[in-house]
Amino acid sequence: MQNGSMIRYAEMRDFEVIKRHDSHISEEELKNIIPLKRVIVMYQGESFAGWLRFGMFWDNIPFMNMLYILEDFRGKGAGTALVRFWEEETSKSGYRQVLTSTQSNERAQFFYRKIGYTECGALLLPNEPLEMVFMKRVGEGKYRGIGMGM
Repeated sequence: MQNGSMIRYAEMRDFEVIKRHDSHISEEELKNIIPLKRVIVMYQGESFAGWLRFGMFWDNIPFMNMLYILEDFRGKGAGTALVRFWEEETSKSGYRQVLTSTQSNERAQFFYRKIGYTECGALLLPNEPLEMVFMKRVGEGKYRGIGMGM
């Protein structure tokens, strides 16, 4: 990542720019999760570069729902930087593992493998490509991650 980048939890002042780019979440839900610190944003100087949005799988394992880097900022380490920030924050909060997923026909699977994620399962929905689930160990926290053999 270049100098001048800033990664932080989203605030309500980021709502409009996130809403403009994230069509996978309702406005109401986005308004609900920003105060919960479930959205992380990246700026390069004054420019919005991307975001990471997450929830909780089984109510106790952080699950990255969305990682999106705007076109002008791709291939420069922005995605890796956002994920690393999220991993560090979840580890500080006591979690030992994180999850994410991507469809088998998307290039994101190669990105996740490159930064240390391993496949741990899949979901097959009617008329959809296979959804691959990935996990990564992130520290020595207090939460074990029920059912994940950790």
